[in-house]
Amino acid sequence: MSTRSQTRSLSRSAARLAAVQALYQMEMEGLALAPLLHEFHHHRLGATIEDATYAEAEASFFDDVVSGVDARRAELDGLIAAKLSEGWTLERLDRPMRAILRAGTYELVARPDVPVGSVIDEYLDVADAFYDKREKGFVNGLLDAIAKDVRR
Repeated sequence: MSTRSQTRSLSRSAARLAAVQALYQMEMEGLALAPLLHEFHHHRLGATIEDATYAEAEASFFDDVVSGVDARRAELDGLIAAKLSEGWTLERLDRPMRAILRAGTYELVARPDVPVGSVIDEYLDVADAFYDKREKGFVNGLLDAIAKDVRR
């Protein structure tokens, strides 16, 4: 992998993690899209907070994922809910899991330029920041099942 594609890959990984954090915050605080994007652009992406420096994120990719999930939430939630086990609802999942699944599903549906394997691997890495192995397996299985439906 060239240095340029490594840098792009790292900035996209940072954008995905930031997008999940933004979607979580949006759901927790009921923030509207515009102020949320403003906050992340001016205070989070590439910033240093409490001695932790956030990686430079590809802002346009971050914006696409967050805006896309916001605009297509009902569609994405329907795709996710259709793959949950009987007796499970989306509301039964915790907020970080919903944010991960919505962002990953959005990319599978709306970003055919990103290979399925990359989408799944990236959101497994994001899930690793929040969860243990069992939950990562859940993310893997669910996104894989959705990919089989939306990427033929």
